[in-house]
Amino acid sequence: MSLFLSQLFNGLTTGLLLALISTGLTIIYGTLGVINFAHGALFVVGGYAGYTVYDLTGSFVLALAGGAAVALACGLVIERGLMRKFYSRPPEDQILVTFGLSIILIEIIRGIYGGVSLSVSPPEWGMGIAKIGSLIYPMYRLETLAIAAVTLLVLYFILYRTSLGLVVRAGIEDAQMVDALGINIKRAFLVVFGLGTMAAGFAGVVNSPIVALTPDMGFRYLVESFVVVVIGGVGSFPGAIVGGIIAGEILSLTAMVNPQYSDVMLFVAMALVLVFRPQGLMGQEGRE
Repeated sequence: MSLFLSQLFNGLTTGLLLALISTGLTIIYGTLGVINFAHGALFVVGGYAGYTVYDLTGSFVLALAGGAAVALACGLVIERGLMRKFYSRPPEDQILVTFGLSIILIEIIRGIYGGVSLSVSPPEWGMGIAKIGSLIYPMYRLETLAIAAVTLLVLYFILYRTSLGLVVRAGIEDAQMVDALGINIKRAFLVVFGLGTMAAGFAGVVNSPIVALTPDMGFRYLVESFVVVVIGGVGSFPGAIVGGIIAGEILSLTAMVNPQYSDVMLFVAMALVLVFRPQGLMGQEGRE
C-alpha cells in the first residue's frame, strides 16, 4: 500500500509537470497553429539556465526566475525573428523549422555544458522527507506539486481573468476575426509564444532536482507533452491539466508493475481517446 501511494504521488507530480509543459504547447498550437517541435529543447534550455543561476547564486528561487526568463527570451527571439514568417506556411514547413531549431539549441547546450548529465540538489527548504501516515515521501516532490499547482493557477488567471487572456482565447477560436476587430494580433501572438516557452523553461528548472539534466532529455518530454495535448484536447487549458494528470498516473502506476510498458500504456490511452473522442477529453469538436 505504501508503494502504491508513493506511486500515486509520483504520478501526480509527473502529471502536473507534464501539464505545465503541455499548457505552453497547447496555447501555442491552439492560438498560432504552430506545431512547435522546439518546445522540448526550450524545456532543456530553461533547466540548464536554472542550473547555472543556482550554481552562481545558491538561490533556487532565482534559478526558477532565471530559467523562465531565458526560455522567455529565446521564445521571443524565435517568434520575432523566424516563426512569424511561417504562420501562413504549410504544417510540414513549421515542423521542419522547429525541429531544426531544437537540434541547434540542443547542440549549443551540449557545446557549453558537455554531454555528461548534471545533477541539481534540491534547495534547503526542499531537503528531507515528509511522513504522511505510513507513507514516507521526499519533501521536494511534495513541494513540486505545490509549485506546479500554483503556476498553473497563475496561468489560469492570465488566460481567464485578464484582457490578454481574452484575446488569446479568442485567437484560439478565430484569429482572423480578432485581427479584423482591430486588435494587434501579431503582438498577441508574440506574447502567446513567449508565455508558452516560459512555461516550458520554468518546468525544466522545477524538474531538475528530480531528474538529472542531459541535453537530449527534452525529446521524451516533448513526445509525452504531445500525447497529453491529444488526450486533453488541442487548445484546451483544462484539458492540458487533466491530460497531464492522466498521463502521469499511467506512467507511474505502470512502472510499478513493469517499467518497460509505461510508454506503451501511455500510447494505448492516446489511441483509445483518438478512437472514441478524437477531439480529446475536453477539446471542441471540429477544431483542426
